[in-house]
Amino acid sequence: MHALPLSEFRANVAAVLELVEQGQTVRLLRHGKPVAELVPVPPEGRDAVPAWKQAIEPATLAPADGKTVSQHLIAQREGERP
Repeated sequence: MHALPLSEFRANVAAVLELVEQGQTVRLLRHGKPVAELVPVPPEGRDAVPAWKQAIEPATLAPADGKTVSQHLIAQREGERP
């Protein structure tokens, strides 16, 4: 594990991120005290699609009487009661 002061991290962000991409953990220090750790993303999480981006299955609803919504609308238009 590497430990770096924030000033060194700011000056070398790209190099530090390369270390993390290679699997190393980097601890960031402020006034000599740890404030954060940069850890690599697990391999299975790198290419995973977030839940909010996954395809949504279309919802299908069927009325209790077996008629389609279109059939109900036509019946209403013609003055029938459902």
